[in-house]
Amino acid sequence: MSQTVDRALTILPLLAEGPANLEQVATRLGVHKTTALRLLRTLHEHGMVYRQQDQRYRLGARLFALAQQAVENLDVREIAHPYLVELNERCGHTVHLAVYEENEVLYIDKVESRYPVRMYSRIGKPVAITVAAVAKVLLADLPEAERRAVAEKLRYPAYTPRSTPNAAAFLKELAIVREQGWATDLGGHEESINCVGAPIRGADGRVVAACSVSAPNVVVSAGELLALLPEVRRTADAISHEYSGGGPLGERAATAPDPVEPHPEPTDSRTEESTP
Repeated sequence: MSQTVDRALTILPLLAEGPANLEQVATRLGVHKTTALRLLRTLHEHGMVYRQQDQRYRLGARLFALAQQAVENLDVREIAHPYLVELNERCGHTVHLAVYEENEVLYIDKVESRYPVRMYSRIGKPVAITVAAVAKVLLADLPEAERRAVAEKLRYPAYTPRSTPNAAAFLKELAIVREQGWATDLGGHEESINCVGAPIRGADGRVVAACSVSAPNVVVSAGELLALLPEVRRTADAISHEYSGGGPLGERAATAPDPVEPHPEPTDSRTEESTP
């Protein structure tokens, strides 16, 4: 990659953190102000950045438009969305769709809970990869050597006492997820948030995305959420069927065998709202 392009692309994640002035941009890039100004002007001409009245720069509308187009062009999202809405209408909880790209697991769609207490999550934002149910579903499908390589490169933040502590524990859990065909996050990222996820597969049987249902335990307990696992799996199966060219489906029985009776971890009895 040319140095000019590299520098220009470095500006974008900087501005994603918030507006910055010319000096801040130059300092982050390690270049003279005139060089930084030239790069900013070029990005401005293409609508990628915008100069505010206070002379600070922020991300431009064109960049957001391109990002939205990119998301809309993800076929699995277009196919999955009606099913996610149906699942949300049946259970009332937050529903997510996620994919694995460039060593990150990203949310590409979300249907909000109908309850006042909601989860803080954004489309396009990476998930907490070592604890999120959708991440476990996606990584569990990787070939063993790749799965191990990914796990050994990750950091393992202790978000809560239930967070995955290290690569060995993560690999053990991924092996279980791969065998059973579903995953959970029971307070691993936020102590009062629980989640259950299932894989969406392509025509070749490989996992292309994951869908999940999440809820705070002030709304439902972990056990009550786990009782929705068959619904989540049916939704994932229906999306898989259409994505693989089988045509749209309505309500139908899951093609996978009934899941093993889950054993929920002890839940946090606190009642305050929590946002992952």
